[in-house]
Amino acid sequence: MSPRTLPASDPAAIAEAAAVLRRGGLVAFPTETVYGLGADAFNPRAVARVFEVKARPSFDPLIVHLARAADLARVSPSDDPRVSALAARFWPGPLTLVLPRRPEVPDLVTAGLDTVGVRVPAHPAARALIAAADTPVAAPSANPFGYVSPTTAAHVAELLGLAVDLVLDGGPCTVGVESTILSLAVEPPLILRPGGVPREDLEEALGSSLEVAGPAERPSAPGQLLVHYATRTPLRLLAGPAGPPPANPVRAGLLAFGPPAAAAGYAAVEVLAPDGSTGTAAANLFAALRRLDGAGLDLIIAEPCAEAGLGHAIMDRLRRASARRGDADGDG
Repeated sequence: MSPRTLPASDPAAIAEAAAVLRRGGLVAFPTETVYGLGADAFNPRAVARVFEVKARPSFDPLIVHLARAADLARVSPSDDPRVSALAARFWPGPLTLVLPRRPEVPDLVTAGLDTVGVRVPAHPAARALIAAADTPVAAPSANPFGYVSPTTAAHVAELLGLAVDLVLDGGPCTVGVESTILSLAVEPPLILRPGGVPREDLEEALGSSLEVAGPAERPSAPGQLLVHYATRTPLRLLAGPAGPPPANPVRAGLLAFGPPAAAAGYAAVEVLAPDGSTGTAAANLFAALRRLDGAGLDLIIAEPCAEAGLGHAIMDRLRRASARRGDADGDG
């Protein structure tokens, strides 16, 4: 059965969803990146339900969402001047900052770390919900742990069903990949996960080059485990444009960046960016992977894209989706 779903554009629906959060329930809501599964960040029992519904390991921390940058002091005592500069440029938007945490933030939210990941989402319904609930909202992606992230309300309903108390339908997510996670808790700052804010933009804002962390067994932010955003169908990431499909297995699907040169013979083809834009490709990525995963294929073959702008995030997701599940698991 599907969970109760209300339009995110309806103020009455926002008020009802906020009441669900205040009483310890779970609300799936739209952001510009992916749909989140939200709980009151200061309610440990509600946060525990998020982990239970997602079958998420407790060592993987959650991101705390705020309605406005001015609310940051509720979860972090940071007085780093870089925070206000980055917030002025990128919030609301797909940037998560890892900062020192306040002791009031439950250990389960931060996986016992002394830092917390925080962002202000750009979707107006997300900010309206958080403001109406009058509490920071801890929210990973609204999907089972390790699977492709949801970018529509229908994806949430299909993946989580009645485990969610209420779903706010805000339409398809416009960015389509999770937020970039930047840690200011280390020197020099470190990108823990590529995402919706390109590395180049952050480097320009900070006036320095940034490194990207590799996979971690003990993550300090979501999306750092080796296997992440994975389809159930095995995925093979190519080094260049796709050629004809392999003779074995019989049913192979193609995830092409642009119109493919060799589509004949593939059982299913998804084109991420007919216009050649990495922004279009990012917005289409997870929905295209879900369609291929549901097409009864033996293998998904994915073409690479240039690693510039949002291409960093796309390639990060494809590399993690193609990693062997026996190595690790992950979530958004």
